[in-house]
Parts: sequence; C-alpha cells; structure tokens
Amino acid sequence: MPRTSREVVFVDGVRTPFGKAGEKGMYAQTRADDLVINCIRELMRRHPELPPERVEEVAIAATTQIGDQGLTLGRMASLLSGLPNTTPGYSIDRMCAGAMTAVTNIAGAISFGSIDVAVAGGVEHMGRHPMGEGVDPNPRVVAEKLVDPSALVMGKTAENLHDRYPTLTKERSDEFAVNSQRKLAQAYEDGKIQPDLVPTATRHTDKGWGLATADEPPRPQTTLESLQSLKTPFRPHGKVTAGNAAGLNDGATACILAAEETAQELGLPVGMRLVEFAFVGVEPEVMGYGPVPAAEKALAKAGLTIDDIGLFELNEAFAVQVLAFLENFGIADDSDKVNRYGGAIATGHPLASSGVRLMTQLSRQFAEDPSVRYGMTAMCIGIGMGGAVIWENPHHADYGKEN
Repeated sequence: MPRTSREVVFVDGVRTPFGKAGEKGMYAQTRADDLVINCIRELMRRHPELPPERVEEVAIAATTQIGDQGLTLGRMASLLSGLPNTTPGYSIDRMCAGAMTAVTNIAGAISFGSIDVAVAGGVEHMGRHPMGEGVDPNPRVVAEKLVDPSALVMGKTAENLHDRYPTLTKERSDEFAVNSQRKLAQAYEDGKIQPDLVPTATRHTDKGWGLATADEPPRPQTTLESLQSLKTPFRPHGKVTAGNAAGLNDGATACILAAEETAQELGLPVGMRLVEFAFVGVEPEVMGYGPVPAAEKALAKAGLTIDDIGLFELNEAFAVQVLAFLENFGIADDSDKVNRYGGAIATGHPLASSGVRLMTQLSRQFAEDPSVRYGMTAMCIGIGMGGAVIWENPHHADYGKEN
C-alpha cells in the first residue's frame, strides 16, 4: 500500500527546573532518570485526555549514556513513569541536540504512519556524569589531522569562532549575556517560565529534603562591569568566559508529539506544527557555526526565507555562537524575535535536554503572539554539527494554508 505523510504536531512540553552541576547543586543526590521520569508523569497528569496505552514510543536523549543515564533510558523511563509495559522506548545521543533529535526521529515515525502519539525528551546530569566521562576518542582523529585538537573542547571552538569572525567581539558577547539574564528575570517576573516547570523533589546531605521550583543557574544581577573581570579559561586573554557561556547543569525535559489527526481525535491541544528540519555537519573547530547552514537547509526545504521566521529560540551554548547566527542573517543582537524569555546563558544548558526547552518556550510564545506564523528552534552540536527545526503557529490566521 502506498503511504502518504501526515502532519506532526507538538502538543505540550515540560521540564524540571535546571540546576547547577556539582556537589552543591540542588540535584547533587537526585538520580538522572528520576528527573526525566518526573517530566513524563507530569505530561500525563496534565493530559488526562491521553490514554496511557495510546503512547506508542518514548525516545529519551542523554549525552553520557552510563550509570543512571544508561540502560536504554527511554524504555526504563517509560516503565518507571507508569506507562504500560507495551510502550517501547529507546535512547538517543546527538550531544547537545539529543532532545531535538528525539523529537525529529519521533516526528519521522509519526509522519510515516508507524505511530500516532509518542513522548520525546532528554536529560543530562552533568554533576553525576561530566561531559566526556568514560569516553575514549580514537587518537587517529587528531593524529591524522582530521580535526585540530581544539575541536574536542567546546570552549576552544567558541574561541575559534571569535577568531574567524573578528566583528564578534567579547563586548558583544558580554552584552548579549547580560540581556539573556535580564530577559529571563523579566520572564520569571511575568510568570512566563513557571508553567513549563515540574516541581522536583531534591535531597542533599547538608540541606535535607527539598523541592526545586525554579532554575538555579540565573544571575539576574549580572552587569557588563562584572563580566569584564571574569577569567578566560580556554585561552589566555581570550573572549569566552563563564559569564557569556552556558554553565554545567542538571535537568530534564519531555514533550508529547502526535499526528495532527490523532490530536484532534483525542482532544489534545496543538501547540505548533512541525514544518521542516535539518541537521548538518561543519568544521568541528568552529562547531558554533553549525546552526547557520542547518537553518539555511531547513528554510530551503520548506520554501521559506529567514524573513518568514517571526520567532527564534536559539540555544545559547556560547554567546558568540548565537551572534554568528544573527550576524549571518542580518538580525540585530537585541532583536525582540530572539529568545524572548532569555536563554541558556541564564537558564542553564543540561546538554541533551535543551532542545525540548527551546520548543516548549516557542510554543508558549506562539500562543501569546498569533501574529507570528513561523518560528525556529536551532542549536550548535558538539564535534561540528548544527540543527534547526521550523514550526508553524496554529493560532495564526493562515495556519495550514499553502505559502
């Protein structure tokens, strides 16, 4: 039988508050798998119209797939979150774009008609499992000069990006970072972030039991002056600091995806429709540039231009990486189209989980602003890649019509 593709929609997404990695972080003694299980349970609680047996797949990403982030995490999370044992699951690793890839993989299965409803997400507990733990990179990748040694250290790739594009100054990076902190603080004040968060139980040797209800990394009092004095750990007299980059964080995300017709059947809300996506490879030494060609490819496949995109959720692994994207497309550093609620510099970036945070926030902004038809979530990816996903706003007057 010939198959026709189906429309895929993002129903809803949630996340834990993001924590600081390390012994003093709020999730220091919380299991990684429990973080993502909490997200899945909350999604099912929020959507009683979705029978658990209708969830046909659980795809969960983690960059470091060992310990409590291993053992086919998607399947384990499915079982432990209360879904029936008939629901399968699997794990994904595309470093920072793990959750983004979980979403696009699931979308492919839904579009093909193999499944109707699924959960996708990601988790990273960088306190328990630092990036690179237990890995053994093949020495030929450097010995045979396939990449420069700096390609294996993300902070050094950000310094390389500054080198390649001298107009992307440290001053611009610091200003962008201050704005990220300011916008997140304003979003909290306006109640924009709280609906996404799943209160999460914590336990700490010194503090006892607690409840995480807000992100731990933000530094709302950040000023340009305070950033100027920070050390540049990746290079003497460099431009990348702890202030203009995302930190080391713990956290999890999850979302519900469905065929549009199934969402209508079950009465599930439609947050946004997936239009197109693309992943590309770039020189690993400047991996932060990855979102540029990824966006260009996705736009070309969708028959759209950058001017058609009214909202952007760009992952702020490093300020310079976002600035490279904005400069390439002629978008102002302080554009109101970009990261309206702040970004990872303020919120945190628990690697494989971040893609769904971007999507959940874009979906919320679509509901607030029906005048915007298309939005994009995009991010750079370690070892020289980029990913971009284009979404359509169901609240727009022309939703679903041909361009």
